[in-house]
Amino acid sequence: MKNVYPVFFTETDNIILIEVPDLEILTEGIDMNNAISMARDAIELKCVSMEDANENIPKPSDISTLDINIGTFVEEGKTIVTLVDIDSTKYRKKIDTRTVRRNVALPSWLNYEAEHAGINVSRILQEALMNVLNVQRNK
Repeated sequence: MKNVYPVFFTETDNIILIEVPDLEILTEGIDMNNAISMARDAIELKCVSMEDANENIPKPSDISTLDINIGTFVEEGKTIVTLVDIDSTKYRKKIDTRTVRRNVALPSWLNYEAEHAGINVSRILQEALMNVLNVQRNK
């Protein structure tokens, strides 16, 4: 899932405080570059977790409807609101690298041919699925 969420960034003396109102996320970064990265990571993690729990992921608010004066960190420093893009599918590929076992049925004669040809059936199945789904292996 790709989306863009509004995020509040509050600059303090030594860190950037982060609030994602739509997802009830609070985190921080050491500078604005790191803060944007931290916000993206937190949003993607929350969305993946919600997908796994079959929960509805809130739609992003219209940035023009948000009031930075009621943000969690309004008293801590100067707050700005901007948009952060996310891609939960890409994030899932990056973090979820475990292997799962699937039981696949093959005709006996085909299994015999694959074994005698030294073919890695699991690898071929992965490549075929990636081709059919039009996705690429994580690099």
